[in-house]
Amino acid sequence: MTLSAAGTCVLGLDVGDRRVGVAVSDATGTRAMPLLTLQRKTLRHDLRFLARLAKKYSCAELVVGHPLHLSGDISPQALKAQAFAAALQEESAIPVRLWDERLSTAEAHRHLGATGLPPKARRAVIDQVSAVLILQGYLDARATAAAPP
Repeated sequence: MTLSAAGTCVLGLDVGDRRVGVAVSDATGTRAMPLLTLQRKTLRHDLRFLARLAKKYSCAELVVGHPLHLSGDISPQALKAQAFAAALQEESAIPVRLWDERLSTAEAHRHLGATGLPPKARRAVIDQVSAVLILQGYLDARATAAAPP
């Protein structure tokens, strides 16, 4: 799978208090792949790192998981994601979209459980898998919206 150098790439982020899972799309903007897990340091450091990463991959968009309550109400973590997304937009000058990530972590745990990885090994990649699920959901919805009737 090749990554884009033409500004069609999309970076997906699962933002947590301690880590940020990062996924990247392929050149066609149809498949999400895990990239890395960023151990959070300071907000300034994290934003700069992610902005440089988006530039390195020539990303046209950034997608930040928006952890709403199951009811659709704004959760405390969703408020943090909104603030992070706004700061990242300012730092990177790349459009940042919030994407509903309800149950993405639970789904990531199910996927990893099916692989047979021991729990300790799962912890190392769970944030990346969540980022992939967030980004893939966004890419699929975007493709469906762009498809002719």
